[in-house]
Amino acid sequence: MRTAFEAWAQRDGHIVRRREDKPEEYLIFETQRRWVIWQAALTHGKTAGKTTKAARASATRTADISSDEAAVRNKVLNEVLDAFTDLDGAAGMEGILKVIQGLKKKQKALADDNSDA
Repeated sequence: MRTAFEAWAQRDGHIVRRREDKPEEYLIFETQRRWVIWQAALTHGKTAGKTTKAARASATRTADISSDEAAVRNKVLNEVLDAFTDLDGAAGMEGILKVIQGLKKKQKALADDNSDA
């Protein structure tokens, strides 16, 4: 998943260098913010029955995805990015976490509606 993100981020002009003291975090705040958004988008976009292992496998094989899957991923990523555009820049990571929680609630509500049908 991280490889796919870094390829996307570099194409978009972001620096993907990681911190030396915390290699799981990116040196540039904007890249770190987009990484968190990317993870939220993948979590938000996966189906209710999909396992985490399967989600990771599908995210790492971006070259093998069909155009339909790519369109769905882009739609979900755009939906998540739109959710973040309303965020105040001063809110920082707390604001990001708030948006992620809102997306998780929305996903859970959709899953509950689908299971009732």
